[in-house]
Amino acid sequence: MADSIDVLFTLKVVYTIYVIIAISLIGWFATRVTRAGSAKGPKPAIFYTYIGVLVVLGTGLHFLTYNLVPWVPIDLNRDKLETHKMYHYTFKDHKIIPKEHPVYVECGKKVVFDVVSEDLTYGFGIFRQNNSMVTQMQVVPGSRNDLMWEFHKNGTYYIRSTEYSGPKGAQMILEDAIVVRGCDEDDHHAMKEGGRG
Repeated sequence: MADSIDVLFTLKVVYTIYVIIAISLIGWFATRVTRAGSAKGPKPAIFYTYIGVLVVLGTGLHFLTYNLVPWVPIDLNRDKLETHKMYHYTFKDHKIIPKEHPVYVECGKKVVFDVVSEDLTYGFGIFRQNNSMVTQMQVVPGSRNDLMWEFHKNGTYYIRSTEYSGPKGAQMILEDAIVVRGCDEDDHHAMKEGGRG
């Protein structure tokens, strides 16, 4: 299964191509319209072919890849999935308060992170050691805030608030919060220096 790093890289490549095509359309159109001695613009067939290509690329990408994005299958089938284990966190006074620390997650098991805010709106983000994000959700006081996730690679992940909650919010980090083990593959971006997850 793809993880967020793979998804981000693919999206960068595809959207770069998409933007180049869109810019080339605008440049071609502007050149044709402003050319000296030419009263005619581009032929409608060519113009609409360009537009058609942009529409097919823009929507086709999402239709073809929606099931490869790691969080989509879980979100679409959440009511049918069983939770292996639930982990509880409280956010209060710009602090992340875990019920247990660290939590040990088995590879390939669906877990739920249940988060309660007692004062402000925060964010619950799971990050690798290289500071790239795995997943996140908003944590709103007085609301149900839970995130189901399934890890497929060994690693040690940290939690941080991903929502602006004032200057102190930048310091809301819980190091070595999640340790995933039992997978056949390591998440090289989530490995602690000098060793395994």
